[in-house]
Amino acid sequence: MLSAQELEALARIDSPTVSNAIEAFGVRDATSGYASMELQHFCPESGVMLGYAITCLSDTTMAAPRSPTREHEFWRVLKDAPKPAVVVMKDISSDRMRSCHAGDVLCSIYRRLGAVGVVTDGAVRDIAGIRERVPGFHVFAAGLVVSHGIPTVVEFGSTVTICGLSIQPGDLLHGDENGLLVVPLQIAARIADQSRLVHQKERDLLGFINSDKFDLDGLRQLMSPSSRPKR
Repeated sequence: MLSAQELEALARIDSPTVSNAIEAFGVRDATSGYASMELQHFCPESGVMLGYAITCLSDTTMAAPRSPTREHEFWRVLKDAPKPAVVVMKDISSDRMRSCHAGDVLCSIYRRLGAVGVVTDGAVRDIAGIRERVPGFHVFAAGLVVSHGIPTVVEFGSTVTICGLSIQPGDLLHGDENGLLVVPLQIAARIADQSRLVHQKERDLLGFINSDKFDLDGLRQLMSPSSRPKR
């Protein structure tokens, strides 16, 4: 778990910079650890989302006979979970294109229970209502629909895959208008310092690109792997 100060520092950094900083530690392949372009942030004005994942499997299009929902149990887990929390809802509906996992009411409940956002590979609705009634809340989803469906929490506490991103309970999630990624906990406390090196390298590179000294040989040198900031 990160300290409040470490969380605050990480929340001030945009997600692409965090992604670049993670690369310097060599803990995973550069093409893994983040969600695909299918996942969208529908409340980008909320800025950066940072929190620990609380996962569940959710079905909103199941036909009768129905399994009893475990929603109230899930709410209890969320209430007792480390904060800040992010609700991660894996869609297991028979028709994902008609699923709906959150609106302004559910997001209000999640905020009240300590969540800062919701992530789902299904759909959500009431975006205007969420922005008005739950300001600052984050909503990552694959799309929007108009109807609430019939929400059923089937299971919680398992590893899920959201738009190509594997998420385990307790994973530290970082996301903004650019997308969503998992921050490896073993290096999370060092990301803020590494991000400062990333920013400095970008400033140097942009300064060269816009200077009278710009040429392709210099550009190749600055863009080479050996010039990347070291951890």
